[in-house]
Amino acid sequence: MSSAGVFSFHLQSNLSVDLVLNTPLSNSSSAVPSISDTIAARANHVYSFLAGLGFMAGCFLLYSFIQTYRAQRRLAWLDCLLWVFCVLQLLLLLLSLHAVAYRPDYLITTGLGCAALSFAINTASLCSLLVLVLMAYVLTLDPPSHALLRKPRVCAALVILTSILISLLLAGLHGPRGGLQEQCDCFMDTVLAGASYAAARLCLALLIPYILQLGLVIGGCVRQWKSKGRFLSGSEEGPVFLTVTLVVFFCQLFYSVALVRGAQLTQQAQPEEQWLREKAFLSVAEFVLFSGSSASLLLVLFMHRPCRESLHGACRQLRDCCRSPGRSQPNRNIIAPHIEITDTLQDIES
Repeated sequence: MSSAGVFSFHLQSNLSVDLVLNTPLSNSSSAVPSISDTIAARANHVYSFLAGLGFMAGCFLLYSFIQTYRAQRRLAWLDCLLWVFCVLQLLLLLLSLHAVAYRPDYLITTGLGCAALSFAINTASLCSLLVLVLMAYVLTLDPPSHALLRKPRVCAALVILTSILISLLLAGLHGPRGGLQEQCDCFMDTVLAGASYAAARLCLALLIPYILQLGLVIGGCVRQWKSKGRFLSGSEEGPVFLTVTLVVFFCQLFYSVALVRGAQLTQQAQPEEQWLREKAFLSVAEFVLFSGSSASLLLVLFMHRPCRESLHGACRQLRDCCRSPGRSQPNRNIIAPHIEITDTLQDIES
């Protein structure tokens, strides 16, 4: 190919990227945007259903934990961490309503408002991951050897302060689009922030917390293998912790990899159709990220034995209330009380 032909190809590619990044979507061709909008709208419908289930599960979990606290006047340390984790996941579901309300379009707000929304989501997500790190620490050491990490106020201050510092660093790398008071489409994480922001978010908000969790879990397995004891299967929270942390990890990983991929594509010359499909894919990845919160709440509800028994009790009461008053109950069994004493991590004082 001649030098004139190569120059013409690069010129057309740069013009195509410039048009996609700086031209509104309504000025593009009508066929391709309708496909990307359809994908985003269907993903919105699926996520709305999952978010509704997760929200109901989260509300019932809060009710169950409150009932347990009122009955016992205390919560075990692992129960406290699990309760805080559920509250943070419920908060993430509420923050995701901005996507549900506007997809396939985007929330239009000021640059400052969009930066505040991104900061709040990153902070809540980091707090939940650090709470999982604390759960891994408590499950590993059984009981925790460090007295400070058994104090709720110290742990809360440590988690919140670390999450805020990392979120501020990410906000500095992200930066507001345009002026702080200018109206713009609000992206939770825009690919225009560059590959440096996407890579920093992948490392700080995902890899580091999970590397800490993996190190603690491996250390706990080695410790219990030497003592011929049980590690994660020896408590009610062990299987719940493993399942929830894996689900959250894969949802976070999918979104982070999609963000890095989109940031890398912005540095390359791509046709307009590819950019529009990439926008739809990022919208789906954002819903996958928030779906991890809904799945986590459902898993805690069905896998944690006290919460599951509370759900069964609520279902029995609802079934009894729905029965007609005149219906006879010939088979009425009297169940003798049964007391079971188990040695689990529930005996650890908070």
